[in-house]
Amino acid sequence: MWTNIISGVTIAASALSGTATHAAPAAAPVTSAAGAAAAPDLSGIAPLIDRTVGAQLAKDRIPGAAVVVVSGGQTVFSKGYGFSDVAKRTLVDPARTEFFTGSVAKVFTATAVAQLIQEGKLDPEAPVNTYLKDFQIQDTFPGKPVTVENLLTHTGGFDDEPLGVAVRDPKDVPRLGAYLAGHQPSRVRPPGTLTAYDNYGVALAGHLVETVSGEPFAQYMQDHLFGPLQMADSTFAQPHPAALDANLAKGYRPEGGGQTAEAGQYGAWAPTGAGTVATATDVAKFMAAQLAADPRLGAGVADLVQKQHFTMDPRLPGMAYLFEERPRDGQRILFKDGDVPGFHTNMALLPKQGLGIYVVYNGDGTGGRAAWDGKDLINQIVDKTFTGSGAVPVRGTPVPGPKADAYAGTYRSDRVSRGDVTRVAGLVSAVTVEAHGDGTLTTDGLSQNPDAGEQRWEPLGDGEFRERGGQDRLVFDGHGHLATTIDPTIAYYKLDWYASPALHLPMFFTGAGILALAFLGFPILALVRRLRGREAQPRWAGYARILAAVAGGLATVFTFGFLSMTGDSNAFNETVMLGSGRLTTLLVLNTLLALSTVGLIAGTAAAWRLGWWRPAGRIAYTLTTLGAVAFLTVASAYNLVWP
Repeated sequence: MWTNIISGVTIAASALSGTATHAAPAAAPVTSAAGAAAAPDLSGIAPLIDRTVGAQLAKDRIPGAAVVVVSGGQTVFSKGYGFSDVAKRTLVDPARTEFFTGSVAKVFTATAVAQLIQEGKLDPEAPVNTYLKDFQIQDTFPGKPVTVENLLTHTGGFDDEPLGVAVRDPKDVPRLGAYLAGHQPSRVRPPGTLTAYDNYGVALAGHLVETVSGEPFAQYMQDHLFGPLQMADSTFAQPHPAALDANLAKGYRPEGGGQTAEAGQYGAWAPTGAGTVATATDVAKFMAAQLAADPRLGAGVADLVQKQHFTMDPRLPGMAYLFEERPRDGQRILFKDGDVPGFHTNMALLPKQGLGIYVVYNGDGTGGRAAWDGKDLINQIVDKTFTGSGAVPVRGTPVPGPKADAYAGTYRSDRVSRGDVTRVAGLVSAVTVEAHGDGTLTTDGLSQNPDAGEQRWEPLGDGEFRERGGQDRLVFDGHGHLATTIDPTIAYYKLDWYASPALHLPMFFTGAGILALAFLGFPILALVRRLRGREAQPRWAGYARILAAVAGGLATVFTFGFLSMTGDSNAFNETVMLGSGRLTTLLVLNTLLALSTVGLIAGTAAAWRLGWWRPAGRIAYTLTTLGAVAFLTVASAYNLVWP
């Protein structure tokens, strides 16, 4: 009866509220995977989903969404909300509207690799260079090659360098293999040691699929996954088939009082989700197949994809093949999310219960809220289904122990780039850990919930902590790393005091302020001096003042330009994905500032040695030089200087 309640929404009522509903298809239940429990009672989730998604779209200014739920081998809920095209007022239809999947497509790629492993064509423990024909992965850590399995668990050790990986027009997408060969990032840690979300590694896994199978990646996926599962409205091909593009949703970000369509969803890294589109009901077919260990996937493929292959600590959940273990309410959940400009997706599988949930939005939402909204909806569905009300705090008995001072400090995500301008994220996204006398900790910056503040953690012993009143756990490994149940694709490493944003931010903005004063002050002082008819200074002293004003101007233009560019996080994400001539120009300004600073240092030495100006003038010039040095030190540390 509850299935009928969930599906029983009329098209007319949906149209009035700006939604489209596709009734769940009548189908015989599919036997769920081995060891599965009885199908959970989902009665009452329809009003929960309607209420939650409706509120999200209104509050967070998101144009549209689609939600599907599968249970017991059937699609039991399938509904669209809002609009896929704001200008045309086209309703979202879960069976027709094509959404960019973003990184949810990674689990499609993982399934393809698992097929080839099960067929004996790929060895998960073999170095990837065994299979590569057109290029090789650099041997940064001799004796420690990147393996196939490393690519599927985010443990390959590649740096994250996303700048300019996307294109506006799918006709401009380069070939996967050629792009991987020409844009190989640095290897920054030995493989198999820590997880760090790795798009390059997943794209490389997709290239292995086409290398070993002899088929272009998109064609392999069509022949061996989408075709067998009858996912006729899904594709990795770029450009898309015309029939799919006819129903393609537009992705938006809020701007002013309206919505702006975004670009940057296409790119060479198709196996990661670049350019990949699917309807919500097609994704439901994939979830049902995974949950049922459907033989159409290949013998043993679902089990291989879903079992744990890596964890940073045996006390924590970890990685299946590109599915992340994110437990909630005592349930093992395999999770994957995806984000490209204007589109945000979340998938959750509960294999034991045969339950799958997929949520997709075609808008970033205010402040990028859509990236969290899908997780919040999934959490609410799981809470209602398995507790009847709210979340169940994590189990474990706090233990008395020594003070946790050794864990206190500032931590940075190991995913933060070493090689490109996105390293600046490390300046504003640090995690702080504060120790208390009773052995508890307070952290700030770990939660993915934008409304969450500090979290309090109680010790369980040997570096393990549980969240007070919450669901999460964290573990310190004794080597300066922090891992949590919040996101198993991220490890955090402890920063030395001199590498902390707590030092760098004041240095940067103090330097910027001093240089702004120099930009304004030195020309004014020169004008006042001229008007008062004071004795002329040596020519080089005049040049030194001009140089100080120029340096101040360069820093001021960069600071205001960069802050304006990053003020809208949604727009800046698009800028990073597509690359930007304006961003490059700003970085060049800092290169020129670096050259100017060499002159400032020389001018400061000359001013004191040769007695240029009065003491106050020499002090002001010295402060300008120190401001430039401080500013550039931070800019260089975060790759804000070109190249």
